Amino acid sequence: MALAACGGNSDPLSSGGGDDTNTDPNSIVIGSANFPESETVANIYAEALRANGFEVSTKLNIGSREAYIPAVRDGSIDLIPDYTGNLLQYLDESATATSSEDILAALPEALGDDLTITAQAPGEDKDAVVVTRATATERNLTTIGDLAPFSAELKFAGTPEFQERVGGLPGLESKYGLAIAPQNYVSINDGGGPATVQALVNGDVLAADIFTTAPSIAQNDLVVLEDPENNFAAQNVIPVLRTSKQSDKLTEVLDAVSAQITTDELIALNTSVSGDAKIEPAAAAKAWVADKGLDQPVS
Repeated sequence: MALAACGGNSDPLSSGGGDDTNTDPNSIVIGSANFPESETVANIYAEALRANGFEVSTKLNIGSREAYIPAVRDGSIDLIPDYTGNLLQYLDESATATSSEDILAALPEALGDDLTITAQAPGEDKDAVVVTRATATERNLTTIGDLAPFSAELKFAGTPEFQERVGGLPGLESKYGLAIAPQNYVSINDGGGPATVQALVNGDVLAADIFTTAPSIAQNDLVVLEDPENNFAAQNVIPVLRTSKQSDKLTEVLDAVSAQITTDELIALNTSVSGDAKIEPAAAAKAWVADKGLDQPVS
């Protein structure tokens, strides 16, 4: 079974926006990955930058890190919110850092000269192995390792990239002995969103990779299995930008925004966007920016 989430421009990088010739530091093209939280956070940075005199356009729902980091490098976009641990592992497959501090210390070298970061947010959104309450009770599951005895029969849902990433299936096998056969991996390209949750709740899969700030976890009484071996690294929100677009003014605004993005704020934003209210990410971002007083110049 293969499912894919729909929505947005199928090729957001194909229309207008940034390129290597756009050197104006006050003109910024912001991108997002292809899931609602990334789109919401991207819009938050965009709204705050506009309030501080930047000319901002957006290219949202680009896809996975494998698509959007090259887009920052080649100038298709100038800035994108990312997550520290997965970013480091993408840039350096040999990286072993798992703590927030160690990851942040390792990122500058891994980014190289053409990419840079500003201050990370205190909020983070980590991958997690999630099961239903009934499955956890029936099989006495507390940690990820408790799933290992069921490897042969276990159907697991996650993004296509999760199959190959160090912190994905390879990490689960090496650290917990959880070996998922290729035919039992259900690839769902919605970043742990509604299609992934539906597959889990309906019993099409036994476990799934779902982000810890997803409102669907509480809404469906799902269980996040403990990760005592720290397979999933810290994942603080952090802006990644083209070095050629870096400026003191840009950094000041981004840092002011990031300082207020806590884990609880991410959960609240996700609940407003993906919960019963179904607020559009752009509208949720605009309201959040106003509520935090970031719709005014930061200095």
